[in-house]
Amino acid sequence: MDLGTIIGLLVGILLITGAIALEGEVTIYFSLTSLMIVLGGTTAATMVSYSLGEVKNVFSLLRVAFGGQEANPDGITNSLVDFAEKARREGLLALEEEAGELDNEFLRKGIQLVVDGTDPQLVRNILETKITFIEDRHRQGQEMFQNMGTFSPAFGMIGTLIGLIRMLVDLEDPEGVGIGMATALLTTLYGTLFANLIFLPIAGKLKAKSEEEILMKEVMIEGILSIQAGENPRIVEEKLQAFLSKAPEESAGGEDEEDLEMVVDSNV
Repeated sequence: MDLGTIIGLLVGILLITGAIALEGEVTIYFSLTSLMIVLGGTTAATMVSYSLGEVKNVFSLLRVAFGGQEANPDGITNSLVDFAEKARREGLLALEEEAGELDNEFLRKGIQLVVDGTDPQLVRNILETKITFIEDRHRQGQEMFQNMGTFSPAFGMIGTLIGLIRMLVDLEDPEGVGIGMATALLTTLYGTLFANLIFLPIAGKLKAKSEEEILMKEVMIEGILSIQAGENPRIVEEKLQAFLSKAPEESAGGEDEEDLEMVVDSNV
């Protein structure tokens, strides 16, 4: 489980609820009508914008957002180094059996391509094409939650208009004016909360997880091609570690890039 996502959501809910409780009764901030307008409208607009199959994927996307990291960088690096050592000792064909037992489909496919004697450039092209399709699929999920974050405040405003109409119709009835005003304000509140506490943050989390996954797959490509080239396992490990370490600080300078070039040069 991704504790950051869970803790952030719980902290937001608790602090907002606590702040409301300090100002008075919490129950007055609950309106079934407002919830129906915001959640119902957001759901309907999402279903209109996307196919039914894509909308069903919302639950899978939530599992991704609240789930832990799928790939362990150290585990992937160690696996690639182990493959490099075995390939140096026994040849590329010796990797076939172990490759078939890999849980990671992307890494398994790459090793199998190498074992089959596929041209290195073609191996890179095939795996990078797979990455492109993965990025497109991830982007679709991110955009869905971003759109939900757009729809939610909009339906909050629609609820506000509904409440104001109710209030204007019942100007002579003080109770009706109060109900209408409450609906008007609460729908705006709900729409803003759902957008900024749930939908948009989840879209951001999906983007971050997608970037992590794509980085790991790029590391796998470099490792697979290094194995195919017959590079020393130690050099393979250093290259992959340099590749991983440069990603978070890429904008800070080219120091890690120079380290990677030194590793490559030493192999030559």
